[in-house]
Amino acid sequence: MKTIALIGAGGKMGLRLTDNLLKTDYQVRSVEISEAGRAALASRGVEAVSLDEALDGAEAVVLAVPDRLIGKVAHQIESKLAPGTMLVCLDAAAPYAGDLPKRDDLTYFVVHPCHPPVVGDETTPEGQQDFFGGIHAKQHVVCALMQGPEEAYADGEKLSRAIFAPVMRANRCTVEQIAILEPVLSETVAATCVQVIREATDEAVRRGVPQQAATDFVLGHLKVEIGICFELFEGAQFSDGALVAIEKAKSDIFQPDWKKVFEKEALDRSIRDITQPDKA
Repeated sequence: MKTIALIGAGGKMGLRLTDNLLKTDYQVRSVEISEAGRAALASRGVEAVSLDEALDGAEAVVLAVPDRLIGKVAHQIESKLAPGTMLVCLDAAAPYAGDLPKRDDLTYFVVHPCHPPVVGDETTPEGQQDFFGGIHAKQHVVCALMQGPEEAYADGEKLSRAIFAPVMRANRCTVEQIAILEPVLSETVAATCVQVIREATDEAVRRGVPQQAATDFVLGHLKVEIGICFELFEGAQFSDGALVAIEKAKSDIFQPDWKKVFEKEALDRSIRDITQPDKA
């Protein structure tokens, strides 16, 4: 697989993909409708082409567009896709919601970056400051072959490694499993907890702790606590005092049934909020 149509090539995500694809031997046809996006592509020596020109003979089409537009764009281009074409989505929401065209002769592949691990081996300042990955820092990805021949998975993973490079592991999942990872695990739970940690840090400052001291203290302790909780270094464990504080705090901070956010009804509702924001 060599010929790639990249739709949304001049957007925030599209430019990151463009920069990485320029380092490969893929033949990329870039589609971008905004003037700012087309200018950004031009500054990289990339000329945007028409949608028809990009799709003609393309072996894979990557949708670098917002989640709420993936289904709409997929249906707009459906009639222009030849049988066997791989449609690549960068998020599981629209595929999980059933927003893709009903075309059994197309291959649907979903990939999403894991982003650089918070505990990693980056040693350069550039790598340490590349929070999203895909530029200097290594990251893992999750991939799903939603439909299509099994041999297409290898092509999808190869393309995924190229667009999100440098990639370490490519974890194979189902579309539903990726939907559980995001939004439920990474946003509903993890992002919410981190937001609470930030609010707690601000509260410590409000109570007189110097801002820098509070920030240094919590970020340092987070690294230790993540290492302990995810068993990233041998023999580490929380102190008896910390265990008591954790157990007592859970009932104060969390509802006993908080894991209900993983239930299918809650997942479906979250996906609807993403793909149909006007109805949320």
